[in-house]
Amino acid sequence: MSFLQDAASELLYPILPIFLTIVLGAPAAVVGAVEGAAEGAASLTKIWAGRLADRSSKRRLIAAGYGLAAVGKLIIALATTWPVVLAARCVDRLGKGIRGAPRDALLMDGADPANRGRVFGFHRTADTLGAVVGPSLGLILYELFNRQIPPLLWIAVIPAVLSVLLVAAVREKRAASAGVVRGAGQRTTAAPHPGAAGRLPARLRLLIGGLTLFSLVNFPDALLLLRAHELGLSTEGVIGAYILYNVAYAALSYPAGALSDRVPRHLVFAAGLVFFAVGYLGLGLIDDPALVFPVLIVYGGFTAATDGVGKAWVSTLAPAQLQGRAQGLFQGLTGGGILVAGIWAGLAWGDAGRVPLLVSGAAGLVLAVVLVVAGRRLSTRRSG
Repeated sequence: MSFLQDAASELLYPILPIFLTIVLGAPAAVVGAVEGAAEGAASLTKIWAGRLADRSSKRRLIAAGYGLAAVGKLIIALATTWPVVLAARCVDRLGKGIRGAPRDALLMDGADPANRGRVFGFHRTADTLGAVVGPSLGLILYELFNRQIPPLLWIAVIPAVLSVLLVAAVREKRAASAGVVRGAGQRTTAAPHPGAAGRLPARLRLLIGGLTLFSLVNFPDALLLLRAHELGLSTEGVIGAYILYNVAYAALSYPAGALSDRVPRHLVFAAGLVFFAVGYLGLGLIDDPALVFPVLIVYGGFTAATDGVGKAWVSTLAPAQLQGRAQGLFQGLTGGGILVAGIWAGLAWGDAGRVPLLVSGAAGLVLAVVLVVAGRRLSTRRSG
């Protein structure tokens, strides 16, 4: 399901900045605002959906989320002005917000606590392979359709609909009766899990706060692709660079997740922030469009070492009964930070985008150092 939906989303993603600015005539600030608003819409929904996932059917929430994403892609295909694209992206991301936390909580249902990083790493690999197939298909079709973007928008609807149909194959365990655990012929009362009925643990709240702070400088990747186009890459070049980024992301996600099961997760995450700094500073400093390709490959290491690892880290610190709530709060607040980042970076973009790229890259490097020095306080035993 994630593979197909991401193939649809990522077929669109590298061409949307060009579609908005070249086809629909929107300024660069609109690109940041559209993606930021879309992530903001998802952020608010994630917090609500995460809480709901702990009390109701995760499968139904997942179905609703994938359905809205498909509708959003259909609206984009029909768009003739950038406000319609804005509305469509918000609908799409609302779907992401509804399905994200329930899906990630469902991934942890019955998972071995010692393999949380591997589970999320495997999911990110499958999801990101869609981000390799989608843009690759888009690049081929872009040439077949004589470099016309609108036909690609309609093609993206197909895998999005297929992912919705696959919800029928999802199975969800029924929650056990509260406080009861059945053993070998015995009925015993389970000890309440710390924090299960109250607030999230202090370390988890501190972690989510720190990662939210970082998200304020992590603006949408659409602006990075706009920078690549402004450096002189053709539409085909931008799509090709984005494919390489996703290849690196997919290839490194599982190893990074597995590594985070063996070493403290804060060190793996800090390494990801170093890759982030290299990506942003590199794009801000280079003038040769050919250098975009190696820079984005390095940047793929950032998402591989932070996306699934961050979710596994949150999962490790969260009580079992509050997995959905924890994931929803984490993903919601960091998504809200990306909204703010998209707005300020878009407004500060100017002619080349150097200033926001350099500011964010430097901030990422500083946060990596802070995490190496102080991140041990947020570590926990590998048993989860």
